[in-house]
Amino acid sequence: MRIETRIVAPTAAPSGTVLVAHDGPEYERAAGLTQLFPAEHVVLLDPGERHEWYSANPAYADALVRRVLPSLPPGPRVGLGASLGALALLHAELRHPGAFAGLFLQSGSFFTPQLDPQEAGFRRYRRIVRFVESVSGVDARVVLTCGRDEENLHNNRAMAQRLGAPLVEVPGGHAMTTWRAALDPHLHRLLREVTVGPPHRTAARHGAGLAPGLRDADRPAGPDPRP
Repeated sequence: MRIETRIVAPTAAPSGTVLVAHDGPEYERAAGLTQLFPAEHVVLLDPGERHEWYSANPAYADALVRRVLPSLPPGPRVGLGASLGALALLHAELRHPGAFAGLFLQSGSFFTPQLDPQEAGFRRYRRIVRFVESVSGVDARVVLTCGRDEENLHNNRAMAQRLGAPLVEVPGGHAMTTWRAALDPHLHRLLREVTVGPPHRTAARHGAGLAPGLRDADRPAGPDPRP
């Protein structure tokens, strides 16, 4: 398994953090990732066989952590991914605790039989479900984002609760325009906090330092809009 990797050096005063992006070429093309984050080393990972690699695949997680991450510039690493790309980052961190200092997970495909029966035809559905059901917590600082108009909203709320992590709910659907809109200021804040912020669980459980628009997973969220 060969993961194609492009590393873009900072064009501003370096922050010392390394931003590792699943679907990196698409984030760069549609969101201008290196322009949004000029102080970071930005690592653009090609998705390869995306549905196979990003679907909680142990072989992919091992290749990412054992081959790609050691080759990157030094500094705390923050993973960025959307949809299956978000799922794969969480899977890699749980399989290899400490691989990332932070995770910014956008509209993750955190399928469960209760919330996502419509996805049962996806060939790696059962592998994803088994992984999601095993998640109980993670050492990395985590922020989740999700569009209010997409099917994944409910499973992202459930995953935020599992992780004790904040969820940013933004207008829009399952699309790069939605994900790009959530990057600023929330990803900028996470990048700072991996080096200078409060411990992850304190921030998530007590709402310390949460930005406007962040939903604290431990606070009552109001009625579920589903019928």
